Amino acid sequence: MNHIATDDQLHTLINQIGLGDEAAMKRLYDLTSPRLYGLALRVVRKPEWAEDVLQEAYLSVWRSAIDFRNTLSPPLAWMGLIVRSRALDLLRRRATDRSHLTQELDEFLEETLEGPSPNPQDIQQNSQVAKALHQCLSGLEHKQREVVSLAYLRDLSHSELAQQLSLPLGTVKTWIRRGLDQLRHCMTRFA
Repeated sequence: MNHIATDDQLHTLINQIGLGDEAAMKRLYDLTSPRLYGLALRVVRKPEWAEDVLQEAYLSVWRSAIDFRNTLSPPLAWMGLIVRSRALDLLRRRATDRSHLTQELDEFLEETLEGPSPNPQDIQQNSQVAKALHQCLSGLEHKQREVVSLAYLRDLSHSELAQQLSLPLGTVKTWIRRGLDQLRHCMTRFA
């Protein structure tokens, strides 16, 4: 879908979902599912698994919409964390489901081959990094968090951000630079 919803539109839809509005859920799905499906696919690498992840994520959004606080995270970032969490959960489940069946083969392959796919330790470490990043993002000023999130989640350039937010280009660049500097400093505490 070509239409990109604003954070305010998404926040309104999430509030309506929190009140049980099914039409708002359909609208939120229509606006956000292509981007969130892409995120799920990048993590799990299989279309059918990404579809499962997306379904679980939207069920989580339905259940937890009442608790969403716009001041803690932009809506798309919040939903992105849910998708990523569900994707990592699926990978863990898949690894656990097959581990007892293929343990001997896995041990042999582990000794002889190095694969490009993440192992459970990498997945757990990535999950911890995501939690740390979420905490660090929460520590940014609202405008810095907004521009950094928009730049990352929507892949917008500095000039596109300036235009969308009706701000001078220099201001957007400064907020992004300062926000990223603060994130780097914050993330070193978790390293």
